[in-house]
Amino acid sequence: MVYQRNYLSHSNWLRVTAWALLLTTAWAQEPQKLAPYYPTPDTVVAKMLELGDLKAGEKMFDLGSGDGRIVIAAAQRFHADAVGVEFDKDLCRESLDRIRTLGLEKSAQIIEGDVLRQDYSSADLITVYLSVKSNDKVRPLLERQLKKGTRIVAHDFEFKGWAPAKVENIEDDGAGRSHTLYLYRR
Repeated sequence: MVYQRNYLSHSNWLRVTAWALLLTTAWAQEPQKLAPYYPTPDTVVAKMLELGDLKAGEKMFDLGSGDGRIVIAAAQRFHADAVGVEFDKDLCRESLDRIRTLGLEKSAQIIEGDVLRQDYSSADLITVYLSVKSNDKVRPLLERQLKKGTRIVAHDFEFKGWAPAKVENIEDDGAGRSHTLYLYRR
């Protein structure tokens, strides 16, 4: 009787292990869509920026900027340096087209990318309309990066572990829906 060994040689084992590690790392670094696209009503956009006390010249980021309406309002009405971060290519294109049409290229921009892979250290204000689960993913990044005094306005979903400085209820957004805004300060 002949026994055949089916063991990987040491060098082949190392190659297989290296490939497995590479694939695992690549999968772990895949950009994540953190929320479905659900546009913030214009009345709520204004309230978010007012609650965040956005001032002219301040730097603001909208995480998951969708069609860019918060970024555009921040640049247009508040004269802020506004940046949106959006995962969806079509929504980025739509936002950028609208920014160009309105002539806001100097004060409004959209980054096509993963919200979890950006640098927010220059932010004076962050706006976010993600789920609680997604806020949990974003929170450690914000805690590491945001400077003292940065304001965060969350639409409808709180950040667990943070105490809001103010909570504002909007009974009717003009379409009969209610909303809650949470203001946090770092």
